[in-house]
Formats: sequence, structure tokens, C-alpha cells
Amino acid sequence: MRTKVAILGAGFITDIHIESYHRFIPEAEVVAVYARNKDKAKAHAEKYHIAQWYDNVDELLEKSGCDVVDICLPNFLHAEVTLKAAKAGKHVIIEKPLAVTLEEADAMIDACKKANVKLMYAEELCFAPKYERVRHLVKEGAVGKVFMLKQSEKHSGPHGDWFYDIRQAGGGVLMDMGCHAFGWFFWMLNNAKVKSVSASMATVLHNGRTQGEDNSVVIVEFENGVTALAENSWAKHGGMDDKSEVYGTEGVIYADLFMGNAALAYSKNGYGYAMEKADTTAGWSFPIFEEVFNQGYPHELKHFIECVQQNKEPLVTGELGRAVLEVIYAAYASAGQGKKIELPFRPKVEKPVDLWLKK
Repeated sequence: MRTKVAILGAGFITDIHIESYHRFIPEAEVVAVYARNKDKAKAHAEKYHIAQWYDNVDELLEKSGCDVVDICLPNFLHAEVTLKAAKAGKHVIIEKPLAVTLEEADAMIDACKKANVKLMYAEELCFAPKYERVRHLVKEGAVGKVFMLKQSEKHSGPHGDWFYDIRQAGGGVLMDMGCHAFGWFFWMLNNAKVKSVSASMATVLHNGRTQGEDNSVVIVEFENGVTALAENSWAKHGGMDDKSEVYGTEGVIYADLFMGNAALAYSKNGYGYAMEKADTTAGWSFPIFEEVFNQGYPHELKHFIECVQQNKEPLVTGELGRAVLEVIYAAYASAGQGKKIELPFRPKVEKPVDLWLKK
């Protein structure tokens, strides 16, 4: 029996999820696609030979016959759609960040528990093969006692316009990519508790397009003594940059998610596609191979489908997404107030970036 999946969204990340299902997960069948724009929904369904398409979530939940909804929608829609899916008895795979506010996150977790459906948080860095190799080396004791982690993700800006709208996204680069670093820190440290958060952020490149930050540096201090540094930017040119570092008393590990999986090429006139966010292929470039696989998307989604079929607890759950969101809150507040913020931290705000903008 193949698990029936409905994809909600028609943007860049949706393409990645559909490629993962079609190429790597024969246990799943994508039976429907949803987009807010009817023409986009239809075009996406036709592009990927998906039988059903919808521009109404309620209708999809009622008629598509799906077992799982895979939510690849703008952040402000995550909570609303998850609550509807839970009420309809559908399992939920949800792209980062879990929600815009902590109140939404709590409601989503509670609704899925009450409906006895799984809430599976799609943090692909917990499944990326190279990063998982790093984690297992650490578990083997390769670097001794870990005292510092670093993770950075940088490029020149998102694919979709909605990312720049703080009303839809809840913030800027921290909501978009900082969540990866924080999720990876928790994953590496077995969900250790956070002691404090310090942050600095600014809008340095996209001033005319967003009120949110496009460059940030965040220091997270954990109660177990580990210091973690997250660097995130929408202001770095030349394509995607995703790196991690682990420092221990007996060694160090460096992992570059993209450059270790690329060829080196020179082209006088340029060519088609090199890597995510690369705006030119003229001159020297780094053409990526199996980009989706190396980032961990197939492994993540295959695990989630397995959890549904075998009624297993997911390795990455809504609780991780909520913990990440609390760190994001603290980072915005730290940058806004110019001081460390201790956790637990739960101010009531409309969107996390307000804690910075109201400085």
C-alpha cells in the first residue's frame, strides 16, 4: 500500500519535495496539489502528472483521499492549514519554520496530539548525509567533548516575493534560514536546554524590498556548556553557502554541504544551472550534482512516510520546531535590546521580527 500525499504549495520547495517523492520514495504517491492560485495549481499538477489539483484546502482534505498533507506554504498559513488537516485526520509534514508565533506552534502540537496524527517537522539538516556523518563521528567520540558548534547558511536572497514580506514570513533571514542552524544545534546536542541567546542583525542589501533583516549573527549558549554560532545572510553573492563546524577537546570537523558535492567548471558564455541561488554561470562555477539528495530531502520524507506506515515516532517533531521558534524570538529580542536574552522566553507578539523592529 502506498501512502497518499497531498502537496500544499507551488513554489521552489514544492519542486524539491515532489522530486524526492517521485525519484526516491516509491512507498508514497503524490495524489493532489494545492495552490492559492488556481492556474498555478493546475500548471503544477500537469507539470508533474498529478491527478488532482485544488485551490481550496477544505475541498482537498475532503475529496483528495490523501493520508498525509505536506505543507510547503508561506509561514503565515502553516498554523491554519495544520489545524484543518488535524481535524480531518491527516498526518502533517511541515516545512520550516513550524509557525510564526509560539501560540500557533502550541496550538498545532496540541491539535495533532488530540487527533492522534503525526506532526513531522521537515528540518532537512537532520537528514543531510554529510551532516549526519558529522553527527555520528561526534557520537563515536571522534572529537572528544564538544564545546562549540557553528552553522552558516548564506545566499543572495529567496526565490519567492513573500519571504520579503514580514507580515507573511514573520521576519527576515532568521525566520527563513536561522531556523536550520538552531534545529541542527538541538539535533547535535540531543535537545539540550538553551541558557541564553545573543544576536546582531541588520538589513544591508535588500533595504528597498523588506523591513526584515537580511544578515544576522546569533550566539546560543546551552546549559551543558556548549556555545553555538549561527551566521545567516541574504546578502552573500555567488550561490548557496551551507557549512557546519564542530569543535571538541580532542578534534574538529568541518563540513561544506555544497562545495564537497560540486565539480569545478569554467565557461566563457555560461550554461544552464550550477547550484541554488547562483545568478550566473559565466567564468568559474561549481556545478552541483544530486543537489536534492545531498541536502537530505529524500531521506527526511522517506522517514516520515515510514513513520506513517509503521506508526513510528518521527525523529524530528513539532516540539523541535517550537524550540527553534523560541530561540528565534530570543534572537530578535536580543538584537532589539542589545543584550543577552535568557530562556525560557515567551513574549506575546504578532510576529517575531517585531521584537527587533520595536527596538
